[in-house]
Amino acid sequence: MPTSHDTGYKLLFSNPLIVRDLIQGFIDDPWLQKLDFSTLEPVKGHYVSEDLRDRADDVVWRVKSGEDWLYLYLLIEFQSRNDRFMALRMMVYVGLLYQDLIRNKQLGPHGLLPPVLPIVLYNGEPRWRAPVSLAELLPKPPAFLARLQAQMRYLLIDEGAIPAETLARLPQNLVAAIFKLEQPQTPEAVQALVTELEAATRSDEYATVRRIVAIWIRAALIRNRKYPILLPELDDLQELRIMLSQRIEQWAEGYLAAGRVEGRTEGLLEGRNEGRLEGEIAVLARLLTRRFGPLPPWAETRLHAATEQALAEWTDAVLDAASLNDVLGPPPADH
Repeated sequence: MPTSHDTGYKLLFSNPLIVRDLIQGFIDDPWLQKLDFSTLEPVKGHYVSEDLRDRADDVVWRVKSGEDWLYLYLLIEFQSRNDRFMALRMMVYVGLLYQDLIRNKQLGPHGLLPPVLPIVLYNGEPRWRAPVSLAELLPKPPAFLARLQAQMRYLLIDEGAIPAETLARLPQNLVAAIFKLEQPQTPEAVQALVTELEAATRSDEYATVRRIVAIWIRAALIRNRKYPILLPELDDLQELRIMLSQRIEQWAEGYLAAGRVEGRTEGLLEGRNEGRLEGEIAVLARLLTRRFGPLPPWAETRLHAATEQALAEWTDAVLDAASLNDVLGPPPADH
């Protein structure tokens, strides 16, 4: 089941500027670099069957390549262990996408299926070791049978395996900054990253992404594995940068103190978990308010009483919901 952390990432990669920076910064291919990223369009994910939906945290885009479309299938993977059969999963998902394109008569010129770029974005702790091709999951068949076997490969972006120097060479790349913020950072390094992001997103085209990134960064700082920092609700990168500069000394002292403590008490762990959930609730409340206006008291109460699983499901629903009730359900009978 996806967590609220997963769905926070899904919201990030539901923005075209962040998808563009992922492709341009982390896939070294001249043909892909020349795509017209101004034509990026999201593709609704209703083609994945209900029995697979709980196992798929996917974002699908399409982008123009000349007169044709290229589909980008981004599967976000946050499991704590490798999925050995990821190549098979990806083959199933791409097959379902193709079926949906056929059903809706969205084929390319001459009735051909469009190409798909399958990407697995992995955020887990152990490095990814699972096969990236279906062929690695099959025994070696005789030559005649080999030609008839299904084929599937995906492109792996293992976030934790990207060298720090590679990220450092991408100072204006939003995804590089996000990847760096996901790692335990000193207070000074976090402040520098937020300053870098704020400077890189000042133009009008970044108005929407600035809000999304600011909300996500606040939640990420609460989740900081070495020393979390609690911040008031913010949805502006400039405000976040100023707030961090005001609290940096206090945070640094706590960070250093945390480094000298070898053990963690149960109470501290519980407090950190509560702080993380508080951040996820704040993110979802912001998104709901931006879409549907000020939240009524019953909605605030329901959010603060929610489980982590419910928060994840509601955050997913925000993307397509037509009303607040579509996300949180109907209000209580006495409202």
